[in-house]
Amino acid sequence: MILLTFGCAAKPPLEDTRLRSQVVAVALSMQGKPYRYGGSTPAGFDCSGLVQYSFKKSGLNIPRNSYAQYKFSAPVYISRMQPGDLVFFRIDGSFVSHVGIYIGDGRFVHAPGKNRSVSIDQLDADYWQKRLVGGGSVFRKL
Repeated sequence: MILLTFGCAAKPPLEDTRLRSQVVAVALSMQGKPYRYGGSTPAGFDCSGLVQYSFKKSGLNIPRNSYAQYKFSAPVYISRMQPGDLVFFRIDGSFVSHVGIYIGDGRFVHAPGKNRSVSIDQLDADYWQKRLVGGGSVFRKL
C-alpha cells in the first residue's frame, strides 16, 4: 500500500539558507552608513531600523523596534545561531533595547549608536557579553 499525503510543507532548507544569506548581504552592504535615531533607510539607521530594512529588502516583513523583534522571533541558543538570526541586548536598563544581525563566526552587524556607523562587532567582546539577552530567529516563525 502507498500512502500519499498532501499539505503545507516547511520551507526547504535551501530557501532558508538563501534568505538568510540575502539578509546578511543587505546588512553588510550598509556598513559605514550613519546612525540616526528612528532611521530605517541608508540615509541613517538605528539598530532595529537596520534589521527591519535588511529583512524587508530580502522580501520579509518583521516588526520595527528591537523589543517587538525580540517578541516576534523564536528563541535560539547562542551556540546554535546561524547567519541571519538576531542577537538582542539590554543597553539602557530596559529588557531589550538593542538588536543586531548575526553573520557567523561570533560576529554581528548593527547600528551601534550616536556618532557611530553601521559596523561589525564580536559577541564575545566584554561590552556585548555583559549586555547580551539572547538570540532569536524569525526564520523559524515564517
